[in-house]
Amino acid sequence: MFIILTCIPLISVGLISYQKSFKTVFNNSKAAAMLSADQLARDLDTQFIDTRKLLEISKNTQVLRFLFSQEDTYEDTKQILRTMDSYRQTYQYDSVLNITMVNLYGRGISERKGLFQLEKNPLRNLHLTYLTKNPDEVLIVPPSEASTLDRIDGFQYSNSNVISIMAAVKQQITHEVIGFIVIDVDDKVVTQFCDNVTIGQSGFYFVVDSSGTPIFKPSTLKATVKLPPPSDLSHILNGTDTNYIDSSEGKPKFVYVAPSLMTGWSIVGYVPLQEIVEEANSIRQLIIITVVLSFVFAVSLHFFISNRLIHPLHLLKSKMQLAASGYLEAKVVPKGNDEVALLGKSFNIMLSKIRKLLEQSIKEQEEIKKAELRALQAQINPHFLYNTLDSIVWMAEAGKNSQVIQLVQSLSKLFRISLSKGRDWIIINKEIEHVHSYLVIQQMRYRDILDYEIEIDARLNPYPILKMILQPIVENALYHGLKNKRRKGMIRIIGLIENEEDIVLLVEDDGIGMSPEKLEQMREYLTNDQPPEQTGNEVSGGFGLHNVQQRIKLYYGNKYGVSIDSIQNEGTKVTIRIPMTGGNM
Repeated sequence: MFIILTCIPLISVGLISYQKSFKTVFNNSKAAAMLSADQLARDLDTQFIDTRKLLEISKNTQVLRFLFSQEDTYEDTKQILRTMDSYRQTYQYDSVLNITMVNLYGRGISERKGLFQLEKNPLRNLHLTYLTKNPDEVLIVPPSEASTLDRIDGFQYSNSNVISIMAAVKQQITHEVIGFIVIDVDDKVVTQFCDNVTIGQSGFYFVVDSSGTPIFKPSTLKATVKLPPPSDLSHILNGTDTNYIDSSEGKPKFVYVAPSLMTGWSIVGYVPLQEIVEEANSIRQLIIITVVLSFVFAVSLHFFISNRLIHPLHLLKSKMQLAASGYLEAKVVPKGNDEVALLGKSFNIMLSKIRKLLEQSIKEQEEIKKAELRALQAQINPHFLYNTLDSIVWMAEAGKNSQVIQLVQSLSKLFRISLSKGRDWIIINKEIEHVHSYLVIQQMRYRDILDYEIEIDARLNPYPILKMILQPIVENALYHGLKNKRRKGMIRIIGLIENEEDIVLLVEDDGIGMSPEKLEQMREYLTNDQPPEQTGNEVSGGFGLHNVQQRIKLYYGNKYGVSIDSIQNEGTKVTIRIPMTGGNM
């Protein structure tokens, strides 16, 4: 958006500037070219105005007498020639080649030929005939029309083309035409304009008559160059427009006309349009370069602003997305002291506080779970205590003093280890002693159904363990395995080291076992966070196993815990796996 909002005005300004400058430069160049053509036309008119002053000779008395009468003397002829020379000396006409006068009968006099008599009627000359009918006009005849056949004196110029100025000579009183005066002018007075004055690099001027036919062209003009046809020129020669663009062949050409009022001819400028607008093209290139440089500057400014502002915002956004996904280590490295940097610092502070709050929350949840597990653990002891005290009562009533003493001693050891001064950790040796006291008490109650064996690797004795890990498992084996068997059974407790990394405690019984469905249900309860009675589906033995499982996972991690295997009517094996390095005494 920044680039678009920057570049559209630049391009618009560039286009408008180019159009305005092109139009201005083109109009100025066109005006300058046309002004040059007008100047050439005025110079040409001035040249012929000066030359036409020689027509005043026709008003000389001797000249009039010569043209009117058929008799003259040698002195009269010399006087006329001296008069012609006098005019030459006065006006310095270097371009005038000859002055000729002839009467209606073919008798004439010229500077180059002297006296002469035409063999044919001079009125056979079309120009003289026209002057007879229009005696007040002056004809300027180009070389293409002033041919030898039409020349009144028959004189031929070997090295020059001739422009003839013709006028009728009238009798002063009656104003009748009595003869004609012809002034031959070297055509260089015109061709030098065409040869010496150019337009641009390849443009040129040429002269056309009233019909648009070229009568003078530059001598250096190549034959391959095609001039505009008379039909194309006629609409500006006879109309109000003075210029047009010729696109008929090749590259467009600019054509413009300046009329010569004195001669009736027109000066035509013919130049490639590209040369006329060359300065406009230079301005266009300058505008293009300016727009391109401005565009490059705008893009560079965009990337600079992106790097300083937008890029840090994108980086902050990505870090926020990481933090939102749970990765709270996504810190921002602030650079500078601007608003984005301050926002990054605030974001880092927020993450730090969130981590602390999470750690505090986790610690509180762990304490809550520990408290809940202690409460669950405390719920087991009163139940067991009631049953044991009942046993002591009926043994005392039966007079079994020795058994009462043994039972009270075992109960004392059981509760001393259970309390452990409020500690959660004891050594494995004490845990075995605790479960042994429990088995002693239960064996006295269920002597006819319970036997037990304890096989513990002596290397395990000093290792720490959560207290009361084995007792709930042994209790399940007794109440849900052997008690329903209706005959004597065995509970075996085995402790060993596996892979020199883990401590494995096995509690096996040869009780009634479990069906596959019940075993699968028991395993599912071991994976739940809530104990069985809170799920709404009470499972026999599930409460104690779930308690042990949750305590092990809480203290040792999810890698460790309780697993259960059982075969119906054959027995059950519960495996407890804890690390050798775990625990905190």
